[in-house]
Amino acid sequence: MTISADTTHTPSENVFIPDASTARHYRTALGAFTTGVTVVTARTPAGPIGMTVNSFTSVSLDPPLVLWSPAKSSSRYAAFTTASHFAVHVLSAEQNPLSARFTRGGLGFDGLDWLENLEGVPVIPGTLARFECELSSMHDAGDHTLILGRVLRAAHREGDPLCFSRGAFGRFQSH
Repeated sequence: MTISADTTHTPSENVFIPDASTARHYRTALGAFTTGVTVVTARTPAGPIGMTVNSFTSVSLDPPLVLWSPAKSSSRYAAFTTASHFAVHVLSAEQNPLSARFTRGGLGFDGLDWLENLEGVPVIPGTLARFECELSSMHDAGDHTLILGRVLRAAHREGDPLCFSRGAFGRFQSH
């Protein structure tokens, strides 16, 4: 469904106004932006918890801040918005099975080797990069919450990142 919009566009573009009736078009447009794949972890009174996330970005180098945004509709939302510390794990191209562990219905930490950092946050060794964070602030953002973390420690290794684009996982290939 194409809706006329007051904008310059080419004939091959599907121009629309984002609203409830164009939600699928909006998701398709957002899916054109390729992201990395992360697993965010935290400690709860019931034990470790994790969530696969692609809404991760760097915010500031000084101070070192990162951001991610859980959906308010997630069953894990309260666990992350009440956590004082968390860790963001950037996955490598070979770690798609690890991303699946932390999606709805995944195995989570069951049978997974993991460690606990100084703040009690579960960390997963061997990921492409890791950012161990203290909660800096949270901001309401529609059906999500923006969580800013001050990076206390970071780690990284060589390798290709796991990417997510247009509803599929893949890898970055340079030319």
